[in-house]
Amino acid sequence: MSVRTQGRVAGLIYLGVVLTGIFALAYAATQLFAGDDPAATAATLQAKLGLLKASNFALLAMSAFFLALPFALARFLAAYGRNASRLMILFVAASIPFSLLAISQHFELASLAEAGALTSDAVAARVLAYDRWMEIASIFWGLWLAPLGWLVLKSGAIPRILGVVLILGGVEYLAEYFGPMIDAGYKTSMMREMLSWTSSVGEIGTCLWLLVMGARAPTGN
Repeated sequence: MSVRTQGRVAGLIYLGVVLTGIFALAYAATQLFAGDDPAATAATLQAKLGLLKASNFALLAMSAFFLALPFALARFLAAYGRNASRLMILFVAASIPFSLLAISQHFELASLAEAGALTSDAVAARVLAYDRWMEIASIFWGLWLAPLGWLVLKSGAIPRILGVVLILGGVEYLAEYFGPMIDAGYKTSMMREMLSWTSSVGEIGTCLWLLVMGARAPTGN
C-alpha cells in the first residue's frame, strides 16, 4: 500500500472519529441534556430514548475508531519517530477505559428510561460521573496530539502548519482540565479564547487533508 493510500485510510478512520463525535458529543448532547436541570433532562431522555440509544452507540463507535486511528497513522509516521509513535498509541489506548466508564453511565440512563425508572437523582448522579470520566479521558485526548503533531512536523507527511495546530490543540485539552485548578478565572480568560479553536481545526484539518490528499511520501521517494 502506498504512503498516499495509507494516509487516506487513516483519514477515513479519522472521519469516523469526527462524525461520531460531532453526532454524540455536539448534536445529541445538546438535544438530550438540559444543563443543570436534572428534572428537565430526565423528561427529555424519556421522550427521546431513541436518540439517547443512538448517541450511546455512536460513542462506542467513536472509541473504536479512535483506538484504531494511531495504528493507522503509525503505518506511515513511525519511520520518523518510533518512540513518538508508541507514545501516540499509548495515550490513545489509555483514554479508552475512561471513555468506556463514562459511556456506561449513559447506557445506565437508557436502561432506566426504558424501564420508566428515571429520576432526577439518577440523572444528576450519572451525568456527574459521565462528566468526571470524560474529563479524565480528555487529558489523554490532549496528550496524544503532542507526538502526532511532532511527527507531522518532522515528516512533512501533511502540511507542517497542521502539526503546529495539533500541538496547540493538545495544549487546549490540557488547559481545559488543569487551567481552572491553576486559575479560577481561566474559563473566561483570553488564553482560553485563543486556544479554543485549535483542537477542532487541527484534528478536522488533518482528517480532511488525509482523506482527500493522502499522506506525502518522503522527499526523494
